[in-house]
Amino acid sequence: MSRATLGVKRPCEGGITAPAIDTGCTPLQEQLAGASGRPTVLDAFRRARRTFRDGRRVDMGVLARELDVNRATLYRWVGSREQLLVEVLWWLGRRTFERLLADPATVRPGCSRSASVLDAWLHAVIGDAGMQAFVEHEGELALRVLTTRATDFQPRLLGFVDALLAEDLDGGTMWTPVPRADLAYVVVRILESYVYLGLITGERPDADRAGRVLHSLLQRQAPSASTPAVASSTTFPTSAAT
Repeated sequence: MSRATLGVKRPCEGGITAPAIDTGCTPLQEQLAGASGRPTVLDAFRRARRTFRDGRRVDMGVLARELDVNRATLYRWVGSREQLLVEVLWWLGRRTFERLLADPATVRPGCSRSASVLDAWLHAVIGDAGMQAFVEHEGELALRVLTTRATDFQPRLLGFVDALLAEDLDGGTMWTPVPRADLAYVVVRILESYVYLGLITGERPDADRAGRVLHSLLQRQAPSASTPAVASSTTFPTSAAT
């Protein structure tokens, strides 16, 4: 490349037209430069995610206007407002799990990995500004979307928790008095109960209380050699979420 061509901008870099010998922009360059023009379903998801994390209500009409698309197009992209919220919430929840699992400092000394990860995850959820606003302003919707069969959020969470517990149980690094067939369900219900404590009892959500329960339930080692081991080969029926 000659020195004369170094300062030439392609169409995706600004308003100067490139010479005829230029091969043009790749789709990635166009996306990065904002030259693609039309918004996409991923743009809708990212904007909804940012809105939620800011503690603001995800409004489909507002979202459609911000994207400069009609509401029919937006609904065709995401299915419904509830489905969009589920994807936003699961993306945030899964990313938090992945970050905690990748950080060796997550596991507390003398505690099981499962209890440590779930304890830290619950603290992150309860302390999240977007989640606090969602529960405060749309509590009934939050309960229905995240804890019932109205959506697939709970089966996803059950499946993730079950896999986490199974790995520790099969590896012999954790002991629990609860049979594996019931364990993931019980753990998820504990998590839910403390996230929505304000809606259930009027008390302020307290992740520390839930953490104490989780660490008691999911212990690093059995109390004694005579304690019967928990069978970990039972497959948890994640489709049975209620």
